[in-house]
Amino acid sequence: MASGREEEEQIPLDIDNVHLLLQVEQEQIQKRTFTNWINAQLGKHRTPTVVLDLFTDVRDGNRLLDLLEVISGQPMSRERGRSIFQCRANIETALTFLRRKSIKLVNINIPDIIEGKPSIVLGLIWTIILHFHIEELASSLAFSSRQSSMESLASIDSCSTIDSSSPRRSGTLHTKFKLSAKKALLLWAREQCHKAGANISIKDFKSSWRSGLAFLAILNSLRPNLVDLQKTKGRTNRENLEEAFRTAEHELKIPRLLEPEDVDISDPDDKSIMTYVAQFLQYSKDLPVSEEEMQGNLTQKVKGVTSWLTQAEQELEGSIGEADKESYEEKFHAFQTFVTTFNEQKRPIMPLLTAMRKTTQLTEDQVRLKEAWNKVTSKIREYKVSLDLDLPSPLNGVGVWLQKIEPVLGEEIAESQDHEEAAGRIRDTLHLLKSLMEEMDVHWQTLQNFPNKDENGATRVPQEKMDELKRRFTSLRVTAKYHGIKLEYQESKYSVQALICAVNSKLNTWKTKYGTKESVKLLQLDWHDFIEKQSFVTRLEAATEKLKLIASNYTSRTALVADSQYINKFLKQVDCDSSVSLESIRNVKAILSRVVSSWDTYTENYNFLQQWLKEAQTQMQIHTAEITSDWSTRHARLNEAGNFLMEVTNEQTSSQLSEELKKLNRQWADFIKRTTFEIIPLPCESPRKTNKTAAINMIDEATQMLHERFDISTSSLRTYIKRLEDLKRKLEAVDLDFIPQSSEKSPVEFPPVKNVKDTLSEITDKCSGIQQDCQCLLGHVDTLESSLASLELWESEARDIFNSLNTKQKGQVDKKSLQLLIARGKEFERQVETAQEIVLVAAKSRSLHHLQASGLQSRVNAVNDTLQVTMTNLNSAMETKEPGSSSEADIKLRFESSKQKLQAYITDVVALLSEKHTSEERVAKHEETLTRSETDILEEFLEASENMKQITPSNQQQEVEKISKCLREQWEACFSPKGSLGQADDHLQAMKGICEKLAADTSYSVAKTQLTECEQRKEEIEQRARHVYENLLTRHNEQQSSEKRHVF
Repeated sequence: MASGREEEEQIPLDIDNVHLLLQVEQEQIQKRTFTNWINAQLGKHRTPTVVLDLFTDVRDGNRLLDLLEVISGQPMSRERGRSIFQCRANIETALTFLRRKSIKLVNINIPDIIEGKPSIVLGLIWTIILHFHIEELASSLAFSSRQSSMESLASIDSCSTIDSSSPRRSGTLHTKFKLSAKKALLLWAREQCHKAGANISIKDFKSSWRSGLAFLAILNSLRPNLVDLQKTKGRTNRENLEEAFRTAEHELKIPRLLEPEDVDISDPDDKSIMTYVAQFLQYSKDLPVSEEEMQGNLTQKVKGVTSWLTQAEQELEGSIGEADKESYEEKFHAFQTFVTTFNEQKRPIMPLLTAMRKTTQLTEDQVRLKEAWNKVTSKIREYKVSLDLDLPSPLNGVGVWLQKIEPVLGEEIAESQDHEEAAGRIRDTLHLLKSLMEEMDVHWQTLQNFPNKDENGATRVPQEKMDELKRRFTSLRVTAKYHGIKLEYQESKYSVQALICAVNSKLNTWKTKYGTKESVKLLQLDWHDFIEKQSFVTRLEAATEKLKLIASNYTSRTALVADSQYINKFLKQVDCDSSVSLESIRNVKAILSRVVSSWDTYTENYNFLQQWLKEAQTQMQIHTAEITSDWSTRHARLNEAGNFLMEVTNEQTSSQLSEELKKLNRQWADFIKRTTFEIIPLPCESPRKTNKTAAINMIDEATQMLHERFDISTSSLRTYIKRLEDLKRKLEAVDLDFIPQSSEKSPVEFPPVKNVKDTLSEITDKCSGIQQDCQCLLGHVDTLESSLASLELWESEARDIFNSLNTKQKGQVDKKSLQLLIARGKEFERQVETAQEIVLVAAKSRSLHHLQASGLQSRVNAVNDTLQVTMTNLNSAMETKEPGSSSEADIKLRFESSKQKLQAYITDVVALLSEKHTSEERVAKHEETLTRSETDILEEFLEASENMKQITPSNQQQEVEKISKCLREQWEACFSPKGSLGQADDHLQAMKGICEKLAADTSYSVAKTQLTECEQRKEEIEQRARHVYENLLTRHNEQQSSEKRHVF
């Protein structure tokens, strides 16, 4: 009874209180549902977090940014801290991100979120759920499945986007093709219930779900036999709901967003139920699908999209056709209404079209879909252009101008392999752009001064169109500025590439295997016409400099700075390519000249030798040694030129040359045999005159051979040594007893006191000495040529590696391999340099002063030039550091490099100080080497050693110290007073003794002067060595002191 009286005494609620209670109840349900959904998403974050109170935890913006990071997969920048400024910055970042996704945020502002207003926070979270979760899932449903139940969904208008006030001509597109995410999700739920065999009527996301049967039917459809639908009849609504939520959570791992009491109410919250049902749709999408089912779904979807596009095309033509009879404003609004609706509806089909573009073989249905899409988009473009051209005068001129310039600015600068054609095309585009931009101010003034009201006060052009034209002008002004810079760069870039490609094509022609002399001269003439007449080198250098200036202007623009890395890399490549091309141009010129010269030498000597051998064979005349020596020289030159030509000519020409040389060499061999072993009878009445004449002729022949000039090479030296052996054998075969003493002078410049007999003896000794010196020089030249071959092989390998690096990503560059490659190259370079110095010193000896080293020197210079280019390329590749990489590799490389440099220097010094030569060349070599004994080499090694210790583990530092100590001992052995430098005194004492013996000779004054100079040089060397030695001891003591301080 008491309870009854209390009920009677209660104040009845009015309608406003009822609505308020219902609103509070709905907010609480949404808050619980959205909080559970957010926590399910935040559990996937790299640093999982939890929302306890939705209205409070979103105030600082951090949970909001975490949620957006998870559902978008993009990192979000944020401000750390809890101050009001940092909270506003984080929320602003989140809202800006949503706006960039074209999400409309109505009445959602930062202060309301910071205050935690329930309606605003729930509206924001619902917007996120709807866009990133529900709409994304619904958009993947097939069009045909949507349309099949369109009529049955006609009654569902609660969330329809159809506006009854929309113009009539756009209604067809809305009613036929507009399908909201809510309708799509509801349609999917109906299909699942039908698939499960449940006779359930689902009309909305409210009371249709209150019994729990719909949830259980969807579970049974996704996992057959998971639930028993027969048992649902004997349970209450909340029992069915509890069974559905519990089974979905435990069996399907679907987070439990709702509770039974949230659904089993008179007016359930549709947003909460949609959020929960969308998770079942997500589960269905994650289920594995058979290939046949997948292909069937794809075909069905393609047909549905094609049908939609066909009807959209008809709707566009109908809407625009009706509007053509109306005013410009009517036409504009009709087109804008269609485009807005079409853009909203096309989003779900874009992934399908994107996938089709990547498919190489399209089916018939896909081809029809592609054709339908192209028709619709083409008609949209046509009508958009017609709206510009149909503007009232004089704005129609502005529209025409816009239609001309916008395609120019919108054209992509595609990469092209035909550089010359691309440069010309871009040059024309740049000229057209500049001419159109000159008209911009005139058209802008026309737009600004256009009277937009007619005589009746009606609007001539909609304000939206006027605003659009102004925006296009603003965009054009900025875009044209930067697009012009890009076009200038591309035009200059392709111009340089065209020049390099043109010369490389020519170089391939010029560097091929050569043919006859006439064909080589034609190539030489072609080189002259292309390089010198057209001033190609000057043009290439000017184009490269122009490219660098334009590139500098390009990269200095803030808006274009993102391309700086690519442009700088390209400029380095252009520098490398142009340097290689210019070097190849010079080399080809030298090669062509040498080939032509070799052809001249070969032709001349071949004709002369062939004629001479023919006459010698028929006339059987006696030939003097002088004549034979001259023809031997011609024969050697012929073979040298012929061998070179066989190396550089094509197979046919080389075979012909080989046959000619073989035939001629056989004739020459027969002639030499006949001349050497033939016994020529001498007249008995004057045997002394004949013997003496033969001896004088032999002296003449030997003198010419001993002063013969030729380029140094292993082949030429071997030939020369062989000839010296033959000459020496002839000289030794002469019986000197048959040659009486005579006062007649020798035809060569020997002292007048010597006679022919003494001259023969001296020439024999001189021949032996030159032969020994040549044999020694041959060894050095052979070493140098081997080193050159190794260096050339290394250059080829390094060039291939560098070219392969251009196709790799930065992180794929093996720094260690490059370091080892560079170290090998430097070692080969040092070997070549050492061998070259030895060869040049040996070639300057008195007995070999007639030999020429210019050819060998030219080859070394050419190899060194190519080496420098290769080293530059490798070092540029080494400059690009990987992110987060340390400098330990560089420190180790510097340590090894400085150690090798110091070891090589000490070795050179020891070798020089151990020599007993007193020639001026060797003294100069001593001075050149020892003047480098400043502290640079030692300082470099000591500094590298200290750096090496800092990165070396403590158990390995002793090894570094051991290496340093060993090198210090070697240095002391060279430069200390008791070291190798003391040997210089022995050298000077020996020179003094020689000078004393020569005191009576006229050369005494010269030797005395040299001795004085050597003593002065020795004092300077001692001073330098003493300075370095003291510096070494100081550094060593400092190191020991620091080590002691470190220990204590």
